[in-house]
Amino acid sequence: MKRLFLLIFLSISTFCTSQNIQNRAQNDYLLAEIYYRAGEYEKATQLYKKLYDKSPFNTTYLGRLISCYQETNQYLVSENLLKSRIKANASQVYLFVYLGYNYERQDLKEKAKINYDLAINSLKKNAAFGGVIGRLFKDYNLLDKAILSYEKAMEASKNANYSFQIAQIYGEKGDFKKMFESYINMVDKNENYFNLVQRYASRYITDDSENKANILFRKTLLRKSASNPKDVWNVLLSWLFAQQKNYSKALIQEKALYQRNPTNLSKIYSLGKIAFENKEYNAAKDCFAFIKQKSTLKEEKIATNLYLAKIAVVTKNPETESLFQSLFTLFGKNTSTIKLQIEYADFLTFSKNKPEEAKVVLENAIDYSSSKFDKARIKLKLGDILVFTGKFNKALIYFSQIQTQLKNHELAQQARFKVAQTSYFKSDFNWAKAQLKVLKGSTTQLIANDALALFLKITDNEPLDSIPSGLKQLANAELLAFQNKDEDALIEINNLFTKKEVFINGLTPGEIIYDDALFFKAKLLIKQKKYAEAILSLAKIVAADNQGFLTDDVYFMMAELYNNNLNNPEKASEYYQKIIFDFSSSIYLVDARKKYRKIRGDSIE
Repeated sequence: MKRLFLLIFLSISTFCTSQNIQNRAQNDYLLAEIYYRAGEYEKATQLYKKLYDKSPFNTTYLGRLISCYQETNQYLVSENLLKSRIKANASQVYLFVYLGYNYERQDLKEKAKINYDLAINSLKKNAAFGGVIGRLFKDYNLLDKAILSYEKAMEASKNANYSFQIAQIYGEKGDFKKMFESYINMVDKNENYFNLVQRYASRYITDDSENKANILFRKTLLRKSASNPKDVWNVLLSWLFAQQKNYSKALIQEKALYQRNPTNLSKIYSLGKIAFENKEYNAAKDCFAFIKQKSTLKEEKIATNLYLAKIAVVTKNPETESLFQSLFTLFGKNTSTIKLQIEYADFLTFSKNKPEEAKVVLENAIDYSSSKFDKARIKLKLGDILVFTGKFNKALIYFSQIQTQLKNHELAQQARFKVAQTSYFKSDFNWAKAQLKVLKGSTTQLIANDALALFLKITDNEPLDSIPSGLKQLANAELLAFQNKDEDALIEINNLFTKKEVFINGLTPGEIIYDDALFFKAKLLIKQKKYAEAILSLAKIVAADNQGFLTDDVYFMMAELYNNNLNNPEKASEYYQKIIFDFSSSIYLVDARKKYRKIRGDSIE
């Protein structure tokens, strides 16, 4: 028994000693790294020398120690260390890279080349060192030698595969053509690389079809598709066109894929949704029309027709009412068509000004809806209709019920935003801000953005110390516009500029709310197709402050009006150029560049 206890005690002591040694080594390494990164190489040298002496085969310690010697001009010490290592074990061929770089630091080019060549040529017999040697060359920014090392190793061993590393290096060199060729070849050999290649290619691809990387990626895919046709090339082309917001071309690729394997329409459905969300309604309609033609599943058909109805509403199709009725005849009014009924209620309220009919539709729907989520969607729309008819308190009850019943769900976040918006309309700015503060961190980006925009509008313009700021009038004008009372909304806005109840001399450029009021006025005038008046309103914003936070929005809106409504491409071109040259970080930059090129007559892919 005593022997057993003694063995246990010795085992525990040995284990503890080993752990202590490991902990000390780890602490020394962390401290050495701190010194190294701070440029205190003498202190780092002492620690790395200690670590290397205890673990001479640790390449991390060796690499850092050599670097410290070089940074402190101890090239001879570094050289002697490396030569002794090579003499002791000539099979460690990667050491020639260290030695070669040690010479290069001293501008001894010929000696450096001799050692680099020794390392690279050794790969014919020692392909296993390809990864280490290639990485060392890359770390020393000797990128061509890194590529050569990886290629030599792959030639020497069929099992070696450094295609990904080579592609990355071409990217660092700015040689996008060879980079994309390398990535595409990886997918060609093994489609399991698809997600990896797509992820790394996305670092270079933008939504600008004229971007150099986009052009090269497209051409590489088209060449590969011609020489070795595969579905994966269509998938990547579809992804590329979608990134460029050229959804019609993406649809062509998706149709080609479907014709080869007519079993799944989900990719085309997703593409249609993305096109719709980006207001590319023609492309979206083509996507959903194709699904409608090919689908045999009832749920898929209902979902597809819902989007076709949404497109009809937003594009003001005169046959929208007939479309809804035909869909209810085909699919009925039941739990399967709840979303369709909600969309119909929205159409009746905001397009046809028939809120009472809309309420009847929703009240009937809520009776047979079985899902708490469907009930929440119905209540959200009922709340909107109640705000539309001026019944704010009842609307707030519906929104609050959703927040309580579906905590942390996206629908609850939407309901909270509706509470904030309704409170804003009522000029209850403090309660609106309280809701918006919570929503600024929303997991749903769109809600978070809308919340932040409304929060800033209130905080920038709210009345201070009972001094009127015009925010109440702006909020009321926005409410009137929400209720489709555009003429009344314009009167409310115009009163800010003419009446003295709020501002003694009327609203002037010196007031903070000036830009917001004029921008909202321009939107109302555009809605009424009074485009020339909208231009005048927007021009006043620029005249007051051509570097304000709304300036790029104003320029883009002016360009669009001149381009699409006033038939003045020359003026449109002028404002697109302002965005291109003066607002390089604007969200409108890519669209402005495309439309400017189109006006100029350039070929746009």
